Amino acid sequence: MPAPYSVDDFKESIDSLYRLVIVAARRANQISKNESHGFGTVTSSIKPTMTALEEIIDGKVDYYKGEEEEENLSGLE
Repeated sequence: MPAPYSVDDFKESIDSLYRLVIVAARRANQISKNESHGFGTVTSSIKPTMTALEEIIDGKVDYYKGEEEEENLSGLE
């Protein structure tokens, strides 16, 4: 069983607890949609939420802040 995470574990990765919850939830949703649950397939014993949190700590998940998103969109005009 993976070790439980603390909010302090994410200080280097994400600037706020609210953003952590949103990013982790969206990534966990993506992971769960991609998992195969058909008959005869082996599924991972690690839950999508834990996988998402591990990916965030490892820096594998990118996200945009509101200001950055506006700058990227304004550059397209």
